[in-house]
Amino acid sequence: MNQNLLSQVVQIGTGIAFIVFPLIFVFAFSAHPRLLKPRMLPPEGIIRRARGNKLLHFGHALVTLCTGLMVVVAFHFMHVLSQGRGGWAGFIGAILAVLGTVILAADKGAFCLTMSAFDTLSNNDFEKMMPGLLAMFNKRGWMVLLWGMVLLPLGFGLQAVGLLQSNVMNTWQSILFLIGVIFIATPDGVEIINLSASVLIAVSMIPYGIQLIAAVI
Repeated sequence: MNQNLLSQVVQIGTGIAFIVFPLIFVFAFSAHPRLLKPRMLPPEGIIRRARGNKLLHFGHALVTLCTGLMVVVAFHFMHVLSQGRGGWAGFIGAILAVLGTVILAADKGAFCLTMSAFDTLSNNDFEKMMPGLLAMFNKRGWMVLLWGMVLLPLGFGLQAVGLLQSNVMNTWQSILFLIGVIFIATPDGVEIINLSASVLIAVSMIPYGIQLIAAVI
């Protein structure tokens, strides 16, 4: 009985993860300024855009916390795909997605959350720190490891292919998920594309999360 209750709690928690994680991404990307004026931003432009933008910092903080939910999603897909076609896609995709998720958390900590601390500095002191900030945002030194974030869309994309080979989700949901994860990694400055990708992922994932919860309620 206790084991059955635990399984129900786990499934409800998993369903919540499927609902909350895409909504956080939708909010985080919608918090970026000048969404309707897309343009590629150089590192200095990214830094100055974040200066004093509390809503943007909040969105980045939520994404950092959201990485835990993304791990839940990756492992859930690995589990359900292992029971039928797409098993290898689910397994390898989970490994890549989890590694990418860990690096995403590191990226938000190094690039984004630190910017909120720099908001406490005067403009003069902030300008003096610009060379150091540019070294960070240009991914100098070991910061180059942050390019490993590409493993995140690659891993989830592989799992989406596995979903298309199975009956875990409706075909239209798997297709939207695949399109969404492909475009979610669009570079800074054109977040309208990232936002659109997040909406596609939300349309795909939220009904699935509701279905997981409804199955045990």
